[in-house]
Order: sequence, then structure tokens, then C-alpha cells
Amino acid sequence: MPDPAALRRAQAVRHFNRFYTKHIGELHEHVHSSEFSLTEIRVLRELALGRVQTAACLARGLGLDSGYLSRLLTGFERRKLIDRKPSVTDARQSLLSITETGRAAYQPLDAAAIDDVLTTLARLGNVSQEQLIDAMKLIERLLDTGPRHRNVTLRAPRAGDYGWLVHRQAQLFALGHGWDHRFEGLLAQTVAEFSECHDPRLETCMIAEQQGTVAGSALITRLEADTAIVRMLYVEPDVQRLGIGTQLISECVSFARRAGYAKLSVTTESALLDARRLFEHAGFTRMSAEPAQRFGRRLVLERWMRNL
Repeated sequence: MPDPAALRRAQAVRHFNRFYTKHIGELHEHVHSSEFSLTEIRVLRELALGRVQTAACLARGLGLDSGYLSRLLTGFERRKLIDRKPSVTDARQSLLSITETGRAAYQPLDAAAIDDVLTTLARLGNVSQEQLIDAMKLIERLLDTGPRHRNVTLRAPRAGDYGWLVHRQAQLFALGHGWDHRFEGLLAQTVAEFSECHDPRLETCMIAEQQGTVAGSALITRLEADTAIVRMLYVEPDVQRLGIGTQLISECVSFARRAGYAKLSVTTESALLDARRLFEHAGFTRMSAEPAQRFGRRLVLERWMRNL
């Protein structure tokens, strides 16, 4: 029998799938009055955007059976919607492009699809629309089976980011390590003090963003006149071990050096092995390890330091 928690999650996914399939059917109602199927429209869209040039790329990108796609493309060619020409680099492949006839056939469908989406979004206020888009971006990132090594940008916090960092890190440490609400209280206090009175010349907060979603964070504050400390360093579980933590800690070192600090410190817990490896690889040295009763658990708090 499946684990009860896993079964609950599976049923939740199935429930969402049924809801969204029904929604997509309503959203593409205009397709029923069109001469094109939804799959044909998807193929025309990829060609109209110039994203692909070969049938193999189309099949992979859209998850289509190659035989089915071949028949579909043959029909498009017969209707003069696309052109094929041999590839100069691979004789086994043909390069595909949409014709003016194909573009003229696709543009009204694209305009109708945009109108449908705009109508759906118009039912929601602006704040709810942004919430929906953020949720969609997160679903896409979590379920994407393609290469995960994508560009990560480090940016300053925006409205709502501080609260999100408190919520997310408290959630991760509660689920993953059993830390109680007192850790959330410490995070909230750290954020409140930082947002109220930090000196931007000496202190900063950076958000790691991937595919429009928060993938991690780091906050640097003044500990002593010559020493800065890294706080609230974390990376989302689904994008760990992709270099994001290394990128964050490297920028922390660079910022602390530019700010004129002589040393950079960070505190972690002995059971957080990935964090310990990250600090060691970044040139930090463990200075101390002390048992402590914190956040409802018996912990061993380690202080790491590196010279700048």
C-alpha cells in the first residue's frame, strides 16, 4: 500500500489535473470552431515563433509521437502552411519554416487565444493575477524535466520577499529538521531589524531568482567593526547542488570585501552537511562547535569564519 502522505499528495495532483483540464477545455473553446486541432495550433505556434527548425526538435519540445507529427507536417505542407528544405549540416533532417499562408492562418487563432486568457484574467484583480502567475511559474519550475542548470540572477528584495523568506525557511526547517515556531520567530526578528535600520553600504540582502521564482537567499549584516555575518542563507530543495549556493556565498564574500570587512562569519548546524561542505569549499574554517537546546531540538551550532 502507498504511504498515506504520498497517496494524499497524488490525489491532490489528480484533483488539480481534472480541474485544469476542464479549464483548458473552456479556455480553448474557439478551437472547436476552427479547422485546426489544438495540437496543430501548438505546432503552428512553435514555427511562428521561430523556436524550432526540425521535426525532431518539435517532437521533443511538444512531447509528440514522431509518426503522428510526420503525418501532421505532411498535411501542413500539402496545404502550403509550411516549407521544408534540406539541412546543409545533416542530410537526414529537413528544416521547417512557416509560410505566409501558414502565418495568416495562425494569427487569428493566436489573437483568439490571447483574448480568452485576458477574459479569464479579467475576473481577477491585479494582485490575484500576479499571485496566479507566480504559482504557475513555480509549478513549471518544479515539474520541468529539462536541464536544471539555468541562469540564476541575484537581485535586491522586492515587496513581500522578506515575509516570504521567513515563511519559506521556517517551513523548510520544520518539515526537514523538526525545528519549532521559535526558529520562525528568530527569522522574523532578523528581518524586522534588517529592514528597519540596515546600512546599505555595509549590509545587504540578495535574492536568487530562477525562472521568475525565488530559488534562494542570503543576508549579510555587520557583526563587529571588522566582521560581517551571513544569515538566512538557503537554496530551494529542487534546485540544490546546481551551484546556486556557491553563487550566493561567493557574492557574500565579494560584498563583504567591497564593504571593507576583514572577516566573514556564518553559523550553521552540524547536521546540515551540504551547508558545511559549501562553507569549506568557499574557504571558511570551522572555529567552534557548541551543543545547544534551540528550536525544540538538541543541536550542535558551528561557527565558521574566513579572512577576506
